[in-house]
Amino acid sequence: MAALAGAEVVVAMRERTRFDAERLARLSGGLHLLVTTGMANAAIDLDAAAENGIVVCGTRGRPRHTVELTWALILALLRSVPAEDARVRAGGWQHTLGTELDGATLGLVGLGRLGSAMVPVARAFGMGVLAWSMNLDAAHATEVGVEAVAKDELFRRADVVSLHYKLSPRSEGIVGAAAIAAMKPTAYFVNTSRGPLVDTAALLRALHDGTIAGAALDVYDREPLPPDDPLRSAPRTVLTPHLGYVTRENYRTFFADVVEDIEAWLDGRAERRLTPAD
Repeated sequence: MAALAGAEVVVAMRERTRFDAERLARLSGGLHLLVTTGMANAAIDLDAAAENGIVVCGTRGRPRHTVELTWALILALLRSVPAEDARVRAGGWQHTLGTELDGATLGLVGLGRLGSAMVPVARAFGMGVLAWSMNLDAAHATEVGVEAVAKDELFRRADVVSLHYKLSPRSEGIVGAAAIAAMKPTAYFVNTSRGPLVDTAALLRALHDGTIAGAALDVYDREPLPPDDPLRSAPRTVLTPHLGYVTRENYRTFFADVVEDIEAWLDGRAERRLTPAD
């Protein structure tokens, strides 16, 4: 808070800093513009910002960075890339047995912009694709070229489950213990969306009990991941520090728009304004 005292304009990098009602109230009077990279930020209380007269604006972003990281995680997980890299550096040699994507089934939890962008890559690898969401449009699923199925069927049939869902009170915990328990012991789980979408305790149990083959995670219930978090020592995992949007190309878009937002505010306008209705 001391670092922000007296600032008229603050730029927030995605959801790395929480701007809740208490913090915004303490900053009110001095803070007039809060810019977040991206067009949504669950860490900002937009109602509280409006009540305190703080304008919140966002930026555009590139569309495929998280999809690319998701595939990097899938490949790293199924071919044990981090473990084998560490073994070679320690003087050892090949120790693990990899799993191929060709002929496997990808299960997409969420078929929005990111979920849909996963499909052509999966097809290029020779995978079949299933999809489920709470409000899945069957016509859209057909158009994208995936098989729309019930949630339990997706978790039961998929060899790789990839989560692409927006976090909200309605979707929190959408991947619960029952869904994880339905997965095959040879199946893998990947989350590049948000940590609270998943029952982490249930995921940890499945990893330690060997009831799923592994998990790759870029997001967590609490970020940064605490040093003593049990995920750090969980077996058969690949963990990255919320890298989905962290690319040179995306940052160029972010910060060019940040400058535009500030210039617009100085001119008495609000560019890409975020409101409670958003």
